[in-house]
Amino acid sequence: MAPIRQLDHVGLTVSDLDASVAFFEHIGLEVEGRTFVEGEFLDVVSGIPDSRVEVVLLRPPGGGTALELARYVRPDATTGSPAPMANELGVRNVCFEVTGLRSLVEELAADGYGLVGGVGEYEGAWLMAYVRGPDGMIVALAEQVG
Repeated sequence: MAPIRQLDHVGLTVSDLDASVAFFEHIGLEVEGRTFVEGEFLDVVSGIPDSRVEVVLLRPPGGGTALELARYVRPDATTGSPAPMANELGVRNVCFEVTGLRSLVEELAADGYGLVGGVGEYEGAWLMAYVRGPDGMIVALAEQVG
């Protein structure tokens, strides 16, 4: 038997916690909690001495795997590629199943979050779009249509 019980959360480091929370609330996640973490635990786990981070945990309505957004207060965050593409090594995207994908994409575009490519349809069963979210991250939105 595998020792994994479940996927608990996915963590993303962001530069503007409030803007990132607002983006993910817009697509339907709900804030479960917000706190600061520092001290020996964080120093040991992150490998960054004297670190301090503000963390917000969000979940889909009704539960499920959480999204953890973290903003480093100390030390300052370091940037990667400002607009990574899906073929760059590392986390490719975070995907959420949604309803009303096309209208949600339009709403996000009005807030300054544009498409990476376009809205694609897979075998008449799914619509999917990559949206360039906060800090240039790729957020995939998928809607079952068939």
